[in-house]
Formats: sequence, structure tokens, C-alpha cells
Amino acid sequence: MKMIGIADTTFARYNMGHSVEDELRKAGDGFRTMRYTVPGIKDLPVACLILFEKGVDIVVACGMPGKKPVDKISSQVASMGLMEVQLKTAKHIIEVFVHEDEAKDDRELAWLCDRRAREHAINAYNLLFNPETLTKNAGKGLRQGYPDAGEAMGDNSGNTYTGGH
Repeated sequence: MKMIGIADTTFARYNMGHSVEDELRKAGDGFRTMRYTVPGIKDLPVACLILFEKGVDIVVACGMPGKKPVDKISSQVASMGLMEVQLKTAKHIIEVFVHEDEAKDDRELAWLCDRRAREHAINAYNLLFNPETLTKNAGKGLRQGYPDAGEAMGDNSGNTYTGGH
């Protein structure tokens, strides 16, 4: 049986870990979840490493950087730490960060947190059980949270650029 880790923080203003758990329950079976909550986003890399040491196959790491410039720096540091853990373990960490200033008000912030967490939960599930789904969607401009960006120029199968430089 596969194990999906969920790492989240008390600093976040929305319980994204709950959204991940709820969405995973709807996605299918063949896995268990293990959750580890830490104070802030810079604690997420070690939380993910601990989850991997406890046997999880993939981790969904949820965090919410604040609005201040120091929070943006903390976000970058945490993200780099998550990348390092991925390289050390050769396992995926799906980073679900929602910056507090991405939304115009608390209502939109809650909506964005929930939607992004749920969409990334499905990404984690697909990485473990349906990787062909991700390949099928390559280049589609899919986004987690706000609407998808879409493809730049159709399906790009055989299209070549003939203008410019």
C-alpha cells in the first residue's frame, strides 16, 4: 500500500492539509495518509524528510507565506529546502504555497487555498497511480488555483515557428 504524506503549518490562515486529505479520499484508494504539522514554511523541508523516513512515497507540502518582504524570502528558502529534500530522497514533494497577497480578501484567499490544495492533491495521486494522466496534459497550461492559462499555440504537434530571429 502506498503512503501519501501531508506536511502543513500553523502559520497558514487556512487548513490546506484538511483539503488535501478530503480530496485524496475522493480520488481513490490503495493508499494511506500521514500528516505532520509544523509551525512555519521553513520547517516544511524537515517535516517532509521525516515523513519520507517514516515510509511515505510522496508528500504534499502546504504553506502560506505572509505579505511582508521577509515572508517572500522565507518562501524562497523553504522552497529551496524542499527541492534539496527531493534530490536527497529521489521522491516528489508537491509544493502547495499560497501567498497571502495572492487574493484580494479573506474569502478569495480561503477559496484559493482550498482549490490549490485539492488540485495538487490530485497531482500527487496521479504521480503515484496515474502518471500517464500528467503526460497527457503536458503543455496544456494547467494551473492550480486560478483558471488554467491554456496552450500557447494549440497542441504544438508539428507546428514550427517560421518568423523572427
